[in-house]
Order: sequence, then structure tokens, then C-alpha cells
Amino acid sequence: MRNFEFSEAEKETFNHERYYHPHPHVRRKMEALWLKSQVLPHAEICRLACISEPTLCGYLEQYEAGGLERLKQLNFYQPESELGAHTELLKTHFQEHPPATIKEAMANIEALTGLKRSETQIGQFLTSIGLKCRKVGMIPAKADPEQQQQFKQDQLEPALEQAKTGQRKLFFVDAAHFVLAPFLGFLWSFTRLFIQAPAGRQRFNVLGALDAINHELVTITNDTYINAESFCQLLWKLRNLYPDIPITLVLDNARYQKCRFVWNVAALLEIELLYLPPYSPNLNLIERLWKFVKKKCLYSKYYANFDPFKQAITDCLAHTHDIYKEELATLLTLNFQTFNDLEKVKFVTV
Repeated sequence: MRNFEFSEAEKETFNHERYYHPHPHVRRKMEALWLKSQVLPHAEICRLACISEPTLCGYLEQYEAGGLERLKQLNFYQPESELGAHTELLKTHFQEHPPATIKEAMANIEALTGLKRSETQIGQFLTSIGLKCRKVGMIPAKADPEQQQQFKQDQLEPALEQAKTGQRKLFFVDAAHFVLAPFLGFLWSFTRLFIQAPAGRQRFNVLGALDAINHELVTITNDTYINAESFCQLLWKLRNLYPDIPITLVLDNARYQKCRFVWNVAALLEIELLYLPPYSPNLNLIERLWKFVKKKCLYSKYYANFDPFKQAITDCLAHTHDIYKEELATLLTLNFQTFNDLEKVKFVTV
């Protein structure tokens, strides 16, 4: 048996690390070395530390070879998956042919490599090479990426810069039409759940103007329809709220807000109307708010009649800048997706 002499500093380190080192395997090593420093026989050390004598000898060899630092090293055996040898092949394949399901990925991998693995193993492998289940996005058929980019650079961004410095109020404007009907979503449940469809098809219309900076919302609502008169009510409401500052509205090309009546009222109130390029919902910040409202108070919710349905939407919209402020902070960032960079766009074909 080899003789070991431990300094008092080493003994103190063993004693401390056997309780406080973050990894349990290292704590066990330090426990064994601390017991060894107390001049106990190996059989007693193994009994107290619950290890075998070959394991204890291994710890001592590690200490003799590299001291305390060697004892703290963790060199567990980690077998490498056979799929690892085909990583580049599979990454290239899935880059061009993203699978819709794990089972589809399993079939592709087996066809390309001859390796058959379980769904769990395939899921773990896909995650390890950077794949994630993502919702497919849509590019409007008539969207003009270059026109969108030009609008963003020449008109939208300069107005946003003025809004950030308080020189201007900038609002994103759009109408949402919430129909009293089931909004089906996803729930963690033991069995599939069903939501009863309410009777009728009543519609709650919200014409909203969302402040680009502080996310306050100004609305005109009704149960009938939105028209040019409704839009002019919104113009007057905004001017009354902010009488002494330039106002710009970013809006789409809906007929009721792109007519002579609206232009005359906007000119009277000195409100600038900044029309988006056609088919550009991706540049209208308020579109994200409508999705948030549906997720927060409509998906997988049942409303027996129109009044609670309307009240739920109204309550949600009334708290965009306080109760839901933190949740909306990351959703309503001033980052707008455009489609002019075709290298980032993948077209999935069947």
C-alpha cells in the first residue's frame, strides 16, 4: 500500500469540497480522500464512502497523477450515436426537405442511412442538429418585397425616429372583426375537449390605433360595421387626445379609409395618413395585437352569448399598456419582417 502525506490545507479542502462541491461525483471523491487523510484503513474508507476498493485506488491514482484538479475532472463515458456519423448528410437533406412529422423524419433517415431508431431518439437527434418544430409562415401572393423595403426605409423608419424622440405621435391603425364563434386552440388535457358553439354570428368590430412607442390603444367599436364615418370618429378622437403634436397614422388600403371624405377630415385635423404598400400586414404593428387578443381571451374559451364575448375583448384591449404591458413588450417590438432577403425564405414544395 502506498503512503500518502496530506498537508493541513489539503485536508481542509477535502473536508470543504466533500460537502459543497456542486457535482456529487466530485463530492464522493473528496469524501474518500478526506477519510484517507484520517489514516483509516481502506476497508473502512470503502464502507463509509460506499465505494469499492478498486474505485478508491482509482481516486488515489488520480490524486497522485494530478492532485486536487485532477480529482475534480469529470470524464464520464458518453457513447456517440451512430447517427452522428451522418450529421452533415442529414442536415443537408432536411435543409432542403424539412419533415412535417417525426415519423416522416424516421423514414427519411432510415432510407438515407439504413439506421432505424425510435421516435424519441429521432426527436432528440433532430434537436441536437438545430431543428425545431416551427409554424410555416406565409408570403402574400401579391406582396412586393422591394416596395415594402422602400416604404420601410423612406417613410416608416423616419416617422418612427421622430416618435421615439417625442416630436410626433405615430399610430398603427387597423380594424378587427371578432365573430361570436368558437376559436379552437390547444390545451393540455387527458382527453380531447370540445367547445360548444354559441348560437348566432354576431360581430364585434374594433377600429384601433396603437401607439408605436407606449402601446396605448385608442378604439372605436360597434356591433354593425366599420366605415369612413367610423374612421373619421377615430381621427377626431386622436386629435382631441393630442391637440398640440403632429400625428401620423400607418394604415392599409381599405376603401373606407382611403376616400375623399377621410382625406378632407385628415387634412382639417392635420393628421398624416401613411398608407402601407398593398398586401403588407407584416408592416402593421397592430396586427400582432389582434393575434394576442385572440390567444388571450378567445382561443378555447366558451361564451354563451354576445355580451360576455364582447366584454372579454373590451377588457383585454383596455389593458394593453398596464396589465399586459410586459407580455406585449416582446411582441410589439419595432422589428418588421420583410421578404426582400430571399436567402432567408424557404419555399416548401410537395
